[in-house]
Amino acid sequence: MLKAIIGFLVLLNPFALYVYLQPVSRALDTWSFMKVLIRASLISFGIFVLFALAGEHIFTEIIQIRFESFRIFGGIVFFVIAVMYIVQGRKAIIQLEEDLYDLANTIALPFMVGAGTISYSVIIGHRFMPLRATVMLFAIMAITVACIFGLISLRRVFTARLKIAFDKMMSIAMRLMGFFVGAIGVDMIITGIDNLYFK
Repeated sequence: MLKAIIGFLVLLNPFALYVYLQPVSRALDTWSFMKVLIRASLISFGIFVLFALAGEHIFTEIIQIRFESFRIFGGIVFFVIAVMYIVQGRKAIIQLEEDLYDLANTIALPFMVGAGTISYSVIIGHRFMPLRATVMLFAIMAITVACIFGLISLRRVFTARLKIAFDKMMSIAMRLMGFFVGAIGVDMIITGIDNLYFK
């Protein structure tokens, strides 16, 4: 259970989310930013729970594709994202240019919800009972929100020089997390191929 939570947190990558959301946090006051972040997290949580509880049925019965195909695609997406983290760093960040007070959906999709996190939600739903899977996903989102808000609050109390050093440190952390995200992506691809052709 703990390994599944840690794996999902690595995929969500709170360090990268912090860097992505810096323009939003600077444009909004603390309370407004928290409302946007919590709303985005609740949207993501709802999607994750849906796929955890009914993901396999959605893939096999409604969309009529094998879940392993989606797992392989999710692995490829995460591998590409990981390479962008490592090679491009901050240049890989999509700039959020729309209305800052209506960003929850944009933050949820694609920053929190993607092929990899949906795949992992289905895996959690397959491994654990529905109630436990729901509690796990809620805990994951709560930890993510706490990490992002903690990092942004910490930055706001720093001096200008410390803020620059802190931003550089977070960019380095984002690049390092890219190696772990890439490894998870490769593992998803290998597992999907193994399940499709060798089991």
